[in-house]
Amino acid sequence: MKHAFRSGCSFGLTSGIITTLGLIVGLHSITDSRLVVIGGILTIAVVDAFSDSLGMHMAQESQNYITHKTVWMTTVYTFLFKFIFSAIFIIPVLVFELHAAIIVSIMVGIYLIFLVSLIIARERNEKPYIVISEHIVIALFVVIIAHYIGLFISSTFGC
Repeated sequence: MKHAFRSGCSFGLTSGIITTLGLIVGLHSITDSRLVVIGGILTIAVVDAFSDSLGMHMAQESQNYITHKTVWMTTVYTFLFKFIFSAIFIIPVLVFELHAAIIVSIMVGIYLIFLVSLIIARERNEKPYIVISEHIVIALFVVIIAHYIGLFISSTFGC
């Protein structure tokens, strides 16, 4: 049960944050539409949560030492954490002007990744600054790439 919770939580949280941040930054760069960003968040929260939980389910099944119950618990936890940590980004979009909401979302996402990375580093007895910086750099890379892809789409297709 502990394995299922940890796997589902760490994967769902990280994937939910990074995927949703990439999506909302890219959509904001293309449209500057609050409705489009909210629609994207809700779509990711549901569809990608199902997709990732199925992927986690199949990955866990491929491990012969993991029990059937653990596989299903990991699947459920992955879905729940992915859904929650994707959907949570609706709050800043509803509360703030869209540009400010994107900045707040990035700050919240990076902070959550910082916290999870710190927990992981401490549990593994690794240097926290290495684990934290590695994870935050990857997350920021995704955000930056999403922004430029959005700008490219906007300028290429005249959105």
